[in-house]
Amino acid sequence: MTEDVNIHLHSHAGHISLNRPKALHALTLDMCHAMSAALADWASDDAVKAVILDHAEGRGFCAGGDINLLRHSALNDGGKSGREFFHDEYQLNHQMFEYAKPIVAFMDGITMGGGVGIAMPCKYRVATENTRFAMPETGIGLFPDVGGGWHLSRLGGRLGQFLALTGARLDGAECVWAGIATHYLDSADLAEAKSRIAAGHEPGQVLSALGKSPPEARIAGNADRIAKHFASDSYEDILASLEADDSDWAAKELATLRTKSPQTCKVALRQLAESQNLDSFADNMRMEYRIASRVLTRPDFAEGVRAVIVDKTNDPKWDPATPEGVTEELLDSIFAPLPDAEEWTPLR
Repeated sequence: MTEDVNIHLHSHAGHISLNRPKALHALTLDMCHAMSAALADWASDDAVKAVILDHAEGRGFCAGGDINLLRHSALNDGGKSGREFFHDEYQLNHQMFEYAKPIVAFMDGITMGGGVGIAMPCKYRVATENTRFAMPETGIGLFPDVGGGWHLSRLGGRLGQFLALTGARLDGAECVWAGIATHYLDSADLAEAKSRIAAGHEPGQVLSALGKSPPEARIAGNADRIAKHFASDSYEDILASLEADDSDWAAKELATLRTKSPQTCKVALRQLAESQNLDSFADNMRMEYRIASRVLTRPDFAEGVRAVIVDKTNDPKWDPATPEGVTEELLDSIFAPLPDAEEWTPLR
C-alpha cells in the first residue's frame, strides 16, 4: 500500500482518493497497484454498489503519469522500468473499462495524461468549473496513450484528432459539450454528491439531481474549423489546410503544431485511425503498449521532457525535425507487434 492514494470503504461505496498533491496527484506504479487491488476486492463485495474516484486536496485531479520515472528509464535502463510502468498502468485502465460496478470520476481540477486514462473508463465523469482536461503528450515526444486512441478517436467532428495533436485544454463546460464528461456540477456540491452515493443512491440519479447546466462551450464556436482542418489522417495535409487559411485561429493552431514533436503527431494520427477499427479496448491497449515500448526510448521523449519539464526552456530539438522526416517505415517499426512474451496482456 502507498500513502499516495487513500482507499476507504464508506457504507455502499468504495472510495479511491489520489493523495500526491505536490505532484498534482500524478500516478506512480505503487498508486496503480493500490487502485487495482482495491477494485479487485470491491468487485466481489456485494455491499459495494459503486466506486468514487477523486483527489484528496489541491488543484489537480490527476496531472498524468510518473514522467520522472519514465525519463530516468529512457536514459538509464533502456526503458525496462518504464515499460513495467506502462504495462501495469494499462492493466488498471483496462480493469476500470471492464469494471462491472459504476465508477464515478470527479474531474475537479487538472485532468491530463494518466488522469485522462483513469477518468475516461468510468461510467460517470463529473466536470466542474475547475476542470482542465488535456492530452498534451505531443509537446514532450510521447503520445496520447492510456486509452487515448480509443477515447479520442470516438469523439465526433475530428475533435479527438485536434486534441491529440494540439494538446488543447478543455474546461468543464467544453468537456460536457464534447461528451468527455457525463455531468457538470458546481465544486461546492461534490461533497453532497459523494455522500449520497456512499449512502447507496444510484450515482446517475444523484448526479442528475445535483447537476447544473454548464456555461456555453467556447470550443463549439470552432467546431466547423476543427472538422475541416483536421479532417485528414495525414499530418502534412492538416498543416497544409491550416496554412491555406488566413484566419487568426488557423495561424494560432499552426503555430502550436510547429512546436510539437512531428514523430508524436504522426504516431497519434495513425494510433487514432487504427483504434477506430479495433474490436475491443484490450486490443487498443495492446497497440498502445507496442507504441509506448518503442517511443519511450526514441530521442524525442527524453528531449521533450528535458525542454518542457526539466529545464523549462521550451526549445526541444526534435528528431526527426520535420514531418517529412517521419517516414512510413519509422511508423511501421513503432507499431509493429512485439515478441509474444513481451506483448501486453490484461489482468485476469
